[in-house]
Amino acid sequence: MSQAIAPAGVESLTAKPGGQPPDRKTPAALGPLGAGKPQGKRPAAPPAAPLREDLKLHRSAAFADGAPAWAIQDPVSNRFYRIGWLEYECLLRWNLPPARIAQGISASTTLQVDEEQVAEFAKFLDQHSLLRATPQKVEQLQKKSGEAKWKSGKWWLHTYLFIRVPLVRPQRLLQAMMPWVAPLFTWTALWLLLGATTLGLILVARQWETFANSFMDMLSPSGLAGFALALIVSKTLHELGHALVATRLGVRVAHMGVALVILWPMLYTDTSESWQLRNHKQRLAISIAGVSTELALAGLATLAWALLDDGLLRQSMLYLATTGWILSLALNASPFMRFDGYFILSDILNFPNLHERAGATAKAFMRRKLLGLKEPDPEPFRPQVQWKLRLFAYITWLYRLIVFLGIALAVYFFFFKALGIFLLAVELWWFIAKPVWTEIMVWKKRWPEVPTRNRLLLRGCVVLVIALAAFPWSADLKVPGVARAERQQVIYSPQPAQVIELQPQGLVEAGHPLAQLDTPDLQARMARTQASVTTLSQQLPRLMGQEQGLDVQQATIRRLEEQLAETRAIEGEAAQLQLNAEFDGHWRDVDPHLRAGTWVNTRVPLGVLVDPESWVVDTYVDQQQISRITVGAKAQFWPQRWGTPMNATVLEIDSTRSQQLPYSMLDARHGGTIATQPHEKESLPVQPLYRVRLTLEDAPAQMRELRGMAHIRAERSSWLWHVLQNGLAVVIRESGF
Repeated sequence: MSQAIAPAGVESLTAKPGGQPPDRKTPAALGPLGAGKPQGKRPAAPPAAPLREDLKLHRSAAFADGAPAWAIQDPVSNRFYRIGWLEYECLLRWNLPPARIAQGISASTTLQVDEEQVAEFAKFLDQHSLLRATPQKVEQLQKKSGEAKWKSGKWWLHTYLFIRVPLVRPQRLLQAMMPWVAPLFTWTALWLLLGATTLGLILVARQWETFANSFMDMLSPSGLAGFALALIVSKTLHELGHALVATRLGVRVAHMGVALVILWPMLYTDTSESWQLRNHKQRLAISIAGVSTELALAGLATLAWALLDDGLLRQSMLYLATTGWILSLALNASPFMRFDGYFILSDILNFPNLHERAGATAKAFMRRKLLGLKEPDPEPFRPQVQWKLRLFAYITWLYRLIVFLGIALAVYFFFFKALGIFLLAVELWWFIAKPVWTEIMVWKKRWPEVPTRNRLLLRGCVVLVIALAAFPWSADLKVPGVARAERQQVIYSPQPAQVIELQPQGLVEAGHPLAQLDTPDLQARMARTQASVTTLSQQLPRLMGQEQGLDVQQATIRRLEEQLAETRAIEGEAAQLQLNAEFDGHWRDVDPHLRAGTWVNTRVPLGVLVDPESWVVDTYVDQQQISRITVGAKAQFWPQRWGTPMNATVLEIDSTRSQQLPYSMLDARHGGTIATQPHEKESLPVQPLYRVRLTLEDAPAQMRELRGMAHIRAERSSWLWHVLQNGLAVVIRESGF
């Protein structure tokens, strides 16, 4: 139900990209209720400008404290304003002067209102163009509309940060779809969906390795293209979920389109009219519809992947499943950004403007505790609510700091260097430095009010932080490494052959046979060669007494020499098939399935002979830290999944950067900690790394290669110097164009 009266607003409500319900911006001086202040006599102010006739007033859900509320619709901007009892009473008397309005409200209600509150309310209405435009206002608007907005730097900044492009007005289509999608809003559909999702997760868990390996294939160009297509499908259905639930609850969807947030396209649905709903649980249903749709799609795609055979369709289901599970839970469900999670939490708590109100409470608390100012809380919350709001604000600030830093770096690397540096500076200023600078300016303005004790305390804290950052603390370097025997002999077959005999695992001496191999082809060649040698040897004596025997004898001798050479070559090959120990050591890692008669190839190791007396650790240290290490420094090696450290000493330090990573177990793609990039058939570390070799005092009990972390005693270094050094290195590296 709406009334064709001209109301005013307290909370400004607009649709957000991504299909979110609108957020609210409440002026600090305005609230749902107000208390008057005694004022001296002033000249009577004239009545404020009349309200616009096209505005509509809707009864809205009550505030959290139970106070009545209304929502004002501005059909021109499709913006809503949520007002309380005080503002509503003002609207009923808007044709009167401000003093008469205040007197009338105080006389007929329990509210105590002064003229200043009414004037502030009128100022708010004028700022949001809710009043009928005066001739001066019309002239200002005409002048403003005639100006070229693109000439303004502020316009370019806002356009770069956020621009919304409406594409469709889907109300008729949504109404036509309602009979078809009605079965999806039943309990039967919900239980079937939950059952299918649970079954899919169970089946995927039983073949998790296959699922994980398939996920790694998404890093290929075709995989990224498939993921992008799945993202478009998933997000389209996400927005459709918002729109269908809003339509089912009687809320008109004005339009749907694309919003460019820092030039990144995001679909959105305008559900701003959801503030006509009186029940906040209905608004919650609209907020949660998008995430629910994505999770439902992910659950069904997970089950489909588990049931389908390998092929394009199964890979498509993998893309849909990972898109829904990862992006919905990791991004949209977060309450610290203005995505679904934030609006869902606001509607669950029935707490509008959660970010702004929590931030204002946290700022007031900091000003009281750090500056000693007599800063009142912006709203009177219970102590149990206040500390939760402050904690939520601090977590939100930290979360946004990390996210915005990541976005700034992504923008820098996405564009060419000159534009990237400029946009990086814009991101850092607008999202990080500007809010901090604004609060610092407030502190500076109110610094005369700060007590002397708090001034000394703040200055002391700043000096202490700088001193702690500049002090050269003793900090061991923690670097990844692999412990291995300094001498080891990996036994391979030199050619495809059959196993004749294989030495069991255990200690062996130098020269002891480890494996005896043979090939039928080699035996056949040896038999043929020996037969030829025997035949030729028997022919030579008979040729001595024959005519022309000398020429034939010379030819026979040459053939005999060839066969003897072939015999020696075959014997050499046979000797190569007898693999002996090169040193005293421990013979291990023998495949238990290898028995006499088993064929082996040249790529499968038959076993490893390790020297148990001498073990080393190959570690890889960042270029910025290599200068802090010296030969002979003490160290400890902590094997992964083993709790006992082993003492070590720095043996040698490479003088050149490692051009490859010989240990795949250190590669991040295989569970390690070193990021690499493919380079021909090898893995090249992304960051410049130098190999530092340690020697272990004792051999590990496992007697095998171990991945772990090495703690190397390094020279003292301050954290501040390290930051300055790295920052200067980045500036020098990126200064070339």
